[in-house]
Amino acid sequence: MSEAPDEGRVAIVGAVSWNTIVLLDRLPDPTPHMQFAEADWQTVGGTSAGKALSLRGLGRAVSLRARVGRDPAGLRIRDALGRAGVPLLGLREALASERHLNLMTGAGERVSLFLSSPELAPGQEETGGDAPALAGAAAIVLDLSAEGLVALEEARAAGAPIWVDLHDYDGAAAFHRPFLEAADVLFCNADRLPDPEGFLRRCIDAGAALAVCTLGAEGAIAVDRDGVRHRVAAVPVEVVDTNGAGDAFFAGVLDATLAGDAVGDALAAGAAAAATVLRSRHLHPLLDDVLA
Repeated sequence: MSEAPDEGRVAIVGAVSWNTIVLLDRLPDPTPHMQFAEADWQTVGGTSAGKALSLRGLGRAVSLRARVGRDPAGLRIRDALGRAGVPLLGLREALASERHLNLMTGAGERVSLFLSSPELAPGQEETGGDAPALAGAAAIVLDLSAEGLVALEEARAAGAPIWVDLHDYDGAAAFHRPFLEAADVLFCNADRLPDPEGFLRRCIDAGAALAVCTLGAEGAIAVDRDGVRHRVAAVPVEVVDTNGAGDAFFAGVLDATLAGDAVGDALAAGAAAAATVLRSRHLHPLLDDVLA
């Protein structure tokens, strides 16, 4: 980009974790048994880290606010993100860092086990953070998390468009509701929605400027503020790992939208960004050398 370092910055508020990934030939049956792993590795996780890494990979300035401890997992997170070019100023002190154990199959099926959650350290208020501020951002991403929840009013006051990723929202879960109501642009996946397009249209009717639903290997659909339906196909690619692909798609659409692209072109940019991530066993190829 030819912009100043902070121009067009995307402020991301949400979750970062340290993940152990275990690749299996099938997800475990709910009965006692023994099963052999095909591979395992450790990496940075969390939907907010995925978005920040993909935006940095696209050349977009970012700030990331999330809760990370000074425990071994937190030190690994800080080191990896810093070496990948993600600013660390917004990381808030937690008693322990978030950790996941993700059981995966080659088809992208996942069971995610939360091993620890990040509670704020003493002296860290359960209110909006300090650095970097959301003010001045070109767009604000509020991810589903305790940190995202306490930033809702601050994000509204900042005045920038609020982008929200509802993930596998079922159309009714109470935790998602404040994020949904705050969103100018929203994303979700079709895993638990019986009528994805109907849901997107209801969001537009409620005032959203753009609503997008990802469909896995079938690509994604979107409805814009004029009620026009858009469809994008997934980019064919040899899949190494599916973690972070949805975040990369989101980041690609966001980056292209800020650059002034039309909805169809922005969706295509998202599909291309997702394909880049699917080729890596990490959230983004920026981590390939960092965590080699």
